[in-house]
Amino acid sequence: MNKWTKLSIEYANQRSYLDDLFLVYPTIPEGIREINKDIWAEVEKSFKKKDNDLLIRQLLKFDLFPIKDSYIAYLKRDGSAIDRNPRTINRICGRLYEMGLDKIFERCSEPKETNRQISPMFRDWLKRKSLGVEPVSLDEFLSNDKDAILDAGDNAMMNFAKEHLGYNHNKGLDFVGRFNKQFVIGEAKFLTDFGGHQNAQFNDAISTIQAKGVKAVKIAILDGVLFIEGKNKMYKSITETYKDYNIMSALVLREFLYQI
Repeated sequence: MNKWTKLSIEYANQRSYLDDLFLVYPTIPEGIREINKDIWAEVEKSFKKKDNDLLIRQLLKFDLFPIKDSYIAYLKRDGSAIDRNPRTINRICGRLYEMGLDKIFERCSEPKETNRQISPMFRDWLKRKSLGVEPVSLDEFLSNDKDAILDAGDNAMMNFAKEHLGYNHNKGLDFVGRFNKQFVIGEAKFLTDFGGHQNAQFNDAISTIQAKGVKAVKIAILDGVLFIEGKNKMYKSITETYKDYNIMSALVLREFLYQI
């Protein structure tokens, strides 16, 4: 097994892993989403008048629609479909009236899901100089060959890797660095549970480190349930199928980078 994967598993099972990981991923809800008062006033008005058309149109203006329904995304992208499909609108509005205004407001203002906050949290951790060097702009990153971390968005990092490192994978990156004159690229994921979306996140990170022809050290910076020893699929994958890849916790990343 890869030394750094083994070290990460030991860390997760023998030390204050979750307490320490909170420094990287402080998963505190960011508070309720801001609700535009003018739009909400129109929502209340249309709700009280039972104006289905207007109620749907106003609620679609919020980032988060108050109910999960397979047809909402379509209506958001094509407002004209509201007029053409009255039965769908009536069906959805029936659920909204049943919920009541208080519950609608509560749902529309729910905090963002934690998994949508993970990448910014990891970058904030890097910006606190947690790896010993502060992330720098692209111009500064290219101006010398000192140890450095690139400060850029995932797409900008991907474009840099494509242009300079032969990276041909259409997936954004969370980390681009240079240590001991060697480039390092990777994705960072906090896998909070097994199954569904979390499996897709795991597979994204694995596909990045499997990319061929990259002139860089490839790493998957993974944390969470995958390090729980047992028969779960993720644990078996990192200890068997992908045991030779650089898969590691953010908490051992610094040691990995400085031994390159």
